[in-house]
Amino acid sequence: MVEELLHSSPGLANFGIFFLLAAVLLLIVLGFVTYGILAERKVMGYMQLRHGPNRVGGKWGLLQTVADVLKLLLKEDIIPKAADKPLFIIAPVMAFAPSFMVLATIPFTDKFQFADIGVGLLYYIAVSGMTVFGMVLGGWASNNKYALLGGMRAGAQMISYEIPLVMSVLGVILLTGSLNLNDIVAQQDDTAWFILLQPVAFVVFFIASIAELNRTPFDLPEAENELVAGYHVEYSGFRWAFFMLAEYVYLFAMSALITVIFLGGWLPPFDFLGFIPGAVWFSVKFSAVVFVYIWLRSTMPRFRVDRLMEFGWKVLFPVALANIFLTALIKTLFF
Repeated sequence: MVEELLHSSPGLANFGIFFLLAAVLLLIVLGFVTYGILAERKVMGYMQLRHGPNRVGGKWGLLQTVADVLKLLLKEDIIPKAADKPLFIIAPVMAFAPSFMVLATIPFTDKFQFADIGVGLLYYIAVSGMTVFGMVLGGWASNNKYALLGGMRAGAQMISYEIPLVMSVLGVILLTGSLNLNDIVAQQDDTAWFILLQPVAFVVFFIASIAELNRTPFDLPEAENELVAGYHVEYSGFRWAFFMLAEYVYLFAMSALITVIFLGGWLPPFDFLGFIPGAVWFSVKFSAVVFVYIWLRSTMPRFRVDRLMEFGWKVLFPVALANIFLTALIKTLFF
């Protein structure tokens, strides 16, 4: 019955089903954000020889993030007198909305995906790039020099690292012949995971993704020892929470995208393990990627801003370009 409604002409039934499915996905993502933050704090704590949250919600601190969210929702919503009020209000929404929109095209299993469009990878890259507008607007509308510097850094960083990010996946597209994320997974089922066939592309993509997520060691837009808190320094309460929510939803989305493009998605590493559900394999690979992001945040020092830009243009860009040339040469000669 549900499948018939999904494939029928648009109507209230279709709208209701898709609305409920989107609400379910939002709840799943919010659950990940809640316990992803807790996991990050616990892992960082153990790596730094401390315990992390261990009071609210028992010795594991299972309700610590919930308590933090409630505190944020109860805080006073302050808008600076000299701020551009309309832009100040809309900026957090502009930062968050694209982070949730990109989840629509990610195939979590061969049977669970919201929108199987032919250019899913292009859609993800195009829509995710819109978040920087919210950061720049937030910095500008705050009428604060530190916020403005943070917004400008966010824009410059996005431009510098979006190019090698896109160029790194061109090798995968050359081998697959498609921008469809399901086709990319299917190609890995026929050959091998692209982390093995495109190791250079994986390294470039992963490094550029850290910059796209504004995470350590590339968190220059909100470097607290330089810019207090960067583009969201004037935000408080639930508006500040929107910026943080966008960051962790993108952590979810980027980890899922890396799993699909380079780690075979829901495919098992060996055929004899095929009896284990694809959702389990996806979750294991996804969790491993999230752990590496947390690990790097715990151990890496922050880049200097000029070194950050140099690294993007003088290292990642030429390496990504060389990978495209090499992939095209190998495909021409051997395939």
